[in-house]
Amino acid sequence: MSTTLLTERDEWKALANHYEKIKNVRLQQLFAEDEKRGERLSAHAVGLYFDYSKNLITDETLRLLLNLANACKLRERIDAMFRGDKINVTEHRAVLHVALRAPRDTSIVVDGENVVPAVQEVLDRMASFSDRVRSGEWKGFTGKSIRNILNIGIGGSDLGPVMAYEALRHYSQRDLVFRFVSNVDGTDFVEATHDLSPDETLFIVSSKTFTTLETMTNAHSARDWALKSLQNEKAIARHFVAVSTNKAEVTKFGIDSANMFEFWDWVGGRYSMDSAIGLSTMIAIGPENFRAMLAGFHQMDEHFRNTPFDRNLPVLLGLLTVWYGDFFKAQTVAVLPYDQYLKRFPAYLQQLTMESNGKHVTLDGARVDYETGSIFWGEPGTNGQHSFYQLIHQGTKLVPCDFIGFCQSLNPLGSHHDLLMSNVFAQTEALAFGKSPEALKAEGTEEWLIPHRTFDGNRPSNTILAERLTPEMLGRLIALYEHSVFTQGVIWNIDSFDQWGVELGKVLAKKIIPELEAAKEPELEHDNSTNALIRFYRRSKRK
Repeated sequence: MSTTLLTERDEWKALANHYEKIKNVRLQQLFAEDEKRGERLSAHAVGLYFDYSKNLITDETLRLLLNLANACKLRERIDAMFRGDKINVTEHRAVLHVALRAPRDTSIVVDGENVVPAVQEVLDRMASFSDRVRSGEWKGFTGKSIRNILNIGIGGSDLGPVMAYEALRHYSQRDLVFRFVSNVDGTDFVEATHDLSPDETLFIVSSKTFTTLETMTNAHSARDWALKSLQNEKAIARHFVAVSTNKAEVTKFGIDSANMFEFWDWVGGRYSMDSAIGLSTMIAIGPENFRAMLAGFHQMDEHFRNTPFDRNLPVLLGLLTVWYGDFFKAQTVAVLPYDQYLKRFPAYLQQLTMESNGKHVTLDGARVDYETGSIFWGEPGTNGQHSFYQLIHQGTKLVPCDFIGFCQSLNPLGSHHDLLMSNVFAQTEALAFGKSPEALKAEGTEEWLIPHRTFDGNRPSNTILAERLTPEMLGRLIALYEHSVFTQGVIWNIDSFDQWGVELGKVLAKKIIPELEAAKEPELEHDNSTNALIRFYRRSKRK
């Protein structure tokens, strides 16, 4: 834990001074001065080509950012995480999502126990169960094979499986239907089940404690829905399995504890999609493809752990995010995957980054005096180009962008993929270099129209290219951002692995529920606004 305030570090001050010198630097100038810049400011590792040349940086910027990383003891913090030290200090827990994808012969010790064998045992049980469902061997209560799999979770137990299923749909077993229910809004459950038959439907209920309000509300509605048709409590054991650690509650629900798949308190929800939380993913794509995805995760883990920082993809990505957020005061990062299969990837990264680094105090509990945690958002290309790119190109806000593309399409169709990828390269070029009034005038643009058609350029972007979207590649991409988030958290000296900000609203909601449901007008003790809202809701509900 650091005792020196970040903004008091010599390395931070050096960056602040450097920023003042180059804040008006033009990418056009940087490229003109270095004809090899595009090749030089790039890195290629574990199948990913990372072009960061279109950033508002010089060699000096990189040197100073790397100095800051070393001063913040990033190397030591990486080693501590992989070692199993309890770096989640507020919950006194190890942070070991890397153990979920470690090979069988690895040893990672937590509280005196090597956790890898337990991880592998759960993966083997998942594989056996997945094979039985995929083959039709697992039968529902009436003897029919399972055709529909519904994952019930929220947060990390929903966003990860949803994203992975959509990303790897090309590899999924197409005669199975996969749906995901997370929102406590009853519409989510009703729409997910309206055309399904209970005797062919399997529910995966994902909740570590098996007490999460939203998840268990949906789980009990699913139970009622199934029993309305199947008419026998014994049916629950054939149509429900659990991803949890609470055997007592799972059994009480009616699920056979033999069909409870465990995970551990050293796995945070947003880092858990490659644990048993990924059971729906494994059923969809099969154990072999799931193992390939884990191998991709592990390859990026090892790259992050062992590669010098100046060629380390997650470190470079993380340091650039710090550079823009803290010095250029950029509030957001746009993630723009040019692959329809990755349509849920930006939403997944929202939780990964914003729940991890949306913190206002350091590990020591001191209030920060610098920005942490960028807002992540985005949509797949080319859809976003006809939506929000206008603001990125000509708006008043600086929006650093990550473009993600693949050299080979999983669905070749005429010239579609070349058209798609031409837009990746064109957008990064346009953002970087823009179009000047002089160029417009030379083209014959009318004088009055020139200001409207001028592109200032100088808008930074990264481009991440890979050969093909495979399960292995998806694992690498997710781990890239996981470790980038960790890098940022180390620089900011915050705990990237707790999420206390989620708790207060939950506590207050539990207090308000009986006030909304009470037969008689309750005695309200909230603020004036909340009291008025509750009373309005109760009156309108009665109508």
